[in-house]
Amino acid sequence: MKKWSVVIILACAQFVMVLDGTVMNVSISTVVADLDTTVAAMQAAITFYTLTMASMMLLGAKLGDVWGRRRAFVIGSCIYALGSLITAFSPNVQLLFLGWSIIEGLGAVLVIPAIAALVADNYQGRARITAFATIGAVSGAAVAAGPLIGGFVTTYFSWRYVFVAEVVIMAVVVLFARVINDPTPRQSVRIDVLSVLLSAAGLVLIVFGMLQSKTWGWVIPLQSPEVAGAPIAPLGISLTAWLMVLGAVLLYLFVRRQQHLVAIGRPPLLRVEKFSIRQLRSGLSVLGAQYAVTAGLFFMVPVYLQMTLGLDALQTGIKIFPLSISLILFSIVGTGLSRVWGPRRIVRTGQLILVGSAFLLLWSVTPDLRSGLFATGMFLAGTALGLLASQLGNVNMSSVSEKESSEVGGLQGVFQNLGSSLGTALIGSILIGALSTSFATGVADSDVSPEARSIVNEATVGGVEIVPAATVDELAREAGLSAEESATLADIYQESQLGSLRVGFFGLIVIAVGSLVFSRGIPIEIAGKKQNADAKK
Repeated sequence: MKKWSVVIILACAQFVMVLDGTVMNVSISTVVADLDTTVAAMQAAITFYTLTMASMMLLGAKLGDVWGRRRAFVIGSCIYALGSLITAFSPNVQLLFLGWSIIEGLGAVLVIPAIAALVADNYQGRARITAFATIGAVSGAAVAAGPLIGGFVTTYFSWRYVFVAEVVIMAVVVLFARVINDPTPRQSVRIDVLSVLLSAAGLVLIVFGMLQSKTWGWVIPLQSPEVAGAPIAPLGISLTAWLMVLGAVLLYLFVRRQQHLVAIGRPPLLRVEKFSIRQLRSGLSVLGAQYAVTAGLFFMVPVYLQMTLGLDALQTGIKIFPLSISLILFSIVGTGLSRVWGPRRIVRTGQLILVGSAFLLLWSVTPDLRSGLFATGMFLAGTALGLLASQLGNVNMSSVSEKESSEVGGLQGVFQNLGSSLGTALIGSILIGALSTSFATGVADSDVSPEARSIVNEATVGGVEIVPAATVDELAREAGLSAEESATLADIYQESQLGSLRVGFFGLIVIAVGSLVFSRGIPIEIAGKKQNADAKK
């Protein structure tokens, strides 16, 4: 038991890091009502929670090298607990954003790279493979258990208690952190502030632009800038496109800055030549795509179940339960399969199953839900995600030497959370944008009176919000529409919700299919750390 005490402590921290997103997703409708906010605001909070981590993860990994990995782990755990405490008592979405999206995210950027590096420091050989698989399985378990835990606590108590529990768990983690060995000497290096600013600003601009595409449009503005809430549309092009281009330019400058630092003999924030390691490049790309699909799935499905079908948080968690079971099960199965199958075969199998599950989920989207298809699709999605989780951590960490494990742990955190940010921002924006377009088209093609159309157009001039479909009839009557017109609008809105969800699921299919291209560099077998570190394309 003593041998595995380290991975147990690290796994507890990993569980909390991953749990947050799925707990909040399944509680969306309750939190929206409790804090008097909107689904779009919650989408932003969810996105920026992972974006904070993605944009600062490289700095967190570097601080772990400077301070010591165990010390960074403990400091990050304390910061994370503070953020959880603020979130638990937040009276409005602004304070929730501060505590959850910012402070918790900053704590996580120290914890997540340290977890990967400390596993590599404390275990060798087959034990290391098992330890990484355990961390992957715990991540999967957190994704799986989050909807059930969040659903139960939110329905019978309050979503706030989840964050109180996180404070307690992180306090226990800090208390027992002394049993973790930290043999890697601290590095006395100067952290380049410009590199931190370039990488963080580039990622934030790209994801924020994508997040706002639902109201600003992608290239051509959907509406005038004043109506859409965008300050300008330079040269008639949506601000979304400009922000994403500027973000890409900043990331290019970040890469050039890293190359310049190496040339003058200073330590870079990231050794970009690591991306020439084919195994690492493929492993990180598949990891990012996996988390994009996971985040998109966990944003869309609760919206569908709660806002379209009217289920509460617990009922939503139960509907997601097939994914929960299969994700945990196949994280374990994937670890066992690694004794007879190579990582590429397991990863490719998981990717193909993920594509099939997305098609089944798309087929299941109806006003009354094709429950059998939905449950099968969720089970297969969990199967796929479990198989991927069992392999990718070891694929990435075995591609470099032990002294580079902290930096690769940071890269894993970047790709995990960047994938999650992009998944939530992209799929959420597609969802809301498609809802607005579909609803506007439906109203224009309906037989409601010109007066009713005028009222609807005025109410939705800034876009259509996601609200429970069952409330549209009442909202329309309050706006002065007749009973017949209100019922017509409710039907149009529900059909628009279903149409937007189908578009969102199609987006997941595209991401899942695209990730197959990235997996070409996953090794057939992992022959050894040293050999794979030299495997260049």
